[in-house]
Amino acid sequence: MASKIEFAVNMTCEKCVDAIKNCLSDNKDIQKVDISLDRGTVLVETKLPYTIIQEKIESSGKRAVLKGFGDNSSAVSMIGGTSGFSKNKLIQGVVRFIETQKGCIVDGTIDGLDPGDHGLHIHECGDISNGCESVGQHFNPYNCSHGGLEDDISNRHMGDLGNITADTAGRALFRFQNNDLKVTDIIGRSLVVTENADDLGRGQNSNSKIDGNSGLKIACGIIARSCGIFENTKKICSCDGKTLWDERDELKKKYTQLLDFKNINLDEKR
Repeated sequence: MASKIEFAVNMTCEKCVDAIKNCLSDNKDIQKVDISLDRGTVLVETKLPYTIIQEKIESSGKRAVLKGFGDNSSAVSMIGGTSGFSKNKLIQGVVRFIETQKGCIVDGTIDGLDPGDHGLHIHECGDISNGCESVGQHFNPYNCSHGGLEDDISNRHMGDLGNITADTAGRALFRFQNNDLKVTDIIGRSLVVTENADDLGRGQNSNSKIDGNSGLKIACGIIARSCGIFENTKKICSCDGKTLWDERDELKKKYTQLLDFKNINLDEKR
């Protein structure tokens, strides 16, 4: 299902507009592109994860910052980093929830994971004061057994989101739809990534019907309300005076440093 994504982009002239159009053209999963030089925004309607769109825009040489996501209610969870928690400081990412008339789209990118499958679950509490150990159990308003995302809601927890898969570089890039989730029901709760794959309630282990036997909670973040398209007018932060471009460059620098640190560790292990 397609959703609308709004980016702030540092454009200065029509050549910038043309360069971005070229980067976003010829892709069947991008249904519509609206670029405003006056507002400095790029609005994209697409089925692709927002990270891919951001990377395509930035391949033009222009910086892009996500400003709004979806026409209706939306939420975001910052995994790891300074806003969330992770046992391994390399693990960090952003997961967004966008409510549509046909269901909730879950769109995320998480880096720093071990390659392979990891469970993804919504937990009942938005409390990470004790890391991921204070988030409570899986969000389960109907008192069901644990299951998989494809199971009927009567046979799984509302917070059961299945597995995400990290590639050889440790990045999990995902986008899927959940027809039962409501954004208003999950704001203030938490999102958790587990060490192992979720067996979707089909395993023989005693924990299979409880948490999918998916092991330790290795990273988490509180689910908070986020801006839809045209709702975010921020250009300068009132608390520290930083522009959104300053913030974007600082985050990118920190992420690059983390990747360098990870690569050094991998080389030492070899």
